[in-house]
Amino acid sequence: MNAVAIQLSIIVGYLLIALAVGLVAYRLTDRTAEDFYLASRTLGTVVLLFTTFATLLSAFTFFAGPNIAYAQGPEWILVMGLMDGVIFAILWYVIGYKQWLLGQRYGYVTLGEMLGDRFGSRYLRGLVAGVSLVWLFPYVMLQQVGAGTALEALTNGAISYAAGAGLITVFMILYVVAAGMRGVAWTDTLQGAFMLVTTWVALLWVLAAVGGPGAATEALAANPDTAGYLSLGGGVYTVPWILSTAITIGFGVAMFPQVNQRFFAAGSRTVIKRSLALWPILCVLLFVPAFMLGAWAAGLGVAMPESGNILPAVLAEYTPVWFAALVIAGAMAAMMSSSDSMLLSGSSYMTRDLYRPFVERDLSDRREDLLARGGVAAFATAAFVASLFQPATLFEIGDAAFSGFAQLALPVLLALYWRGTTRAGITAGVLVSQGFYLVTLFVTWLVTLIELFSVVPVVGGFTTPLTALVTTVFQGSYFGWTAGLVGMGLGLLVTVVVSQVTSPAAAERRAIYFEESGAD
Repeated sequence: MNAVAIQLSIIVGYLLIALAVGLVAYRLTDRTAEDFYLASRTLGTVVLLFTTFATLLSAFTFFAGPNIAYAQGPEWILVMGLMDGVIFAILWYVIGYKQWLLGQRYGYVTLGEMLGDRFGSRYLRGLVAGVSLVWLFPYVMLQQVGAGTALEALTNGAISYAAGAGLITVFMILYVVAAGMRGVAWTDTLQGAFMLVTTWVALLWVLAAVGGPGAATEALAANPDTAGYLSLGGGVYTVPWILSTAITIGFGVAMFPQVNQRFFAAGSRTVIKRSLALWPILCVLLFVPAFMLGAWAAGLGVAMPESGNILPAVLAEYTPVWFAALVIAGAMAAMMSSSDSMLLSGSSYMTRDLYRPFVERDLSDRREDLLARGGVAAFATAAFVASLFQPATLFEIGDAAFSGFAQLALPVLLALYWRGTTRAGITAGVLVSQGFYLVTLFVTWLVTLIELFSVVPVVGGFTTPLTALVTTVFQGSYFGWTAGLVGMGLGLLVTVVVSQVTSPAAAERRAIYFEESGAD
């Protein structure tokens, strides 16, 4: 059996196993929205840890991280492996634990629902949901782009990009609609353990083939193109860049709907505390082997294939066909494990935070459950259509989504722990930081729009200074610090200042976050 047949067999096998798990989960699932979204808040330590792990670490880990390490050196591990493992674990406690306490007491399912209830505003609830969906959409699309690209490369073009992305989309719709959170979490647990084991076996296999880690590192030093990889602080890895990227990714992860909702799903306080303590260890165990394979491949002279992904190339060079096929197929399954959770969360935000408060307030649980399943299909289909245009690279899409979600984190943190936060303050903080970051992303389009008015008499005289002003204020980098981090600081400042100069609205329920909560 050749590599393509092996890989396809593994993928089909994974799909069938996942479908079987989904059908079992469907039989155990109550027909309520809370059970569909959160498995009735019953997840244990192992399942919560691995479902978060498999949900978060997907196409970006296997098809972007190793490529970055191949091109720019292994310091990328510092950004995602060490710093973000630690930063997110801290936020898991600071934000996640208090969210869990509030969720247990008041039955919250989404972040928007929690904030909307505290500040007595369905518009704030809708704003948080809308912002989250804006950034979630490209991240779902990223998984479909990754799956379509990988399947096309895997089959040497026999399955086209569009057909591959479409196949994965149809499967995910069927699976998530049937399984809900319980089935997703179970398959994520299997998938997380699978990709951890295969990645380490792959690393050991490659190192054994090249003479060990010493020989692989010597190859890095001997290669003029990669000798600089052995020293810290060079090239793109400046201190401001590393800190900016690590902080925005760490805080962005805490606001990802599919991750944030898992704060509500823990079965007990012991489960959530034990999971956050184990998280950094799990991150390092996956990132170090995956990214070092990319870096060592550069030193060993492994050529980047046409697909633009170095991991399949280094595995093909040093491991048997069947094993390389197994790892790549596992990586594809990891993409699906991320997408299914995103679809579930996207559906919950649309149904609970947009449809229920603005369209049908007396929505029954049974009807909400049906709408949630329909929302999964609608969200997945829209993302698939957008993915056909492949608007950017996997790294660009992922980076934009992380920084976009990070803009929510500091206003939410203030709301949870600072009594002085007002409805006007948090609303202004979210709007200003999101607006600032969006303009920095699309400043080129804004400049083009301004230049279109240069032909208009009278107005045309102002377009040049206006263009200079816009490009000066809205940049991708500020003295080495990224626009994402600057936007977070701006959101924090605006939330504090506006809260200080405004009074709490009559409908605000400040007590539920403080006097009635037992958070330590």
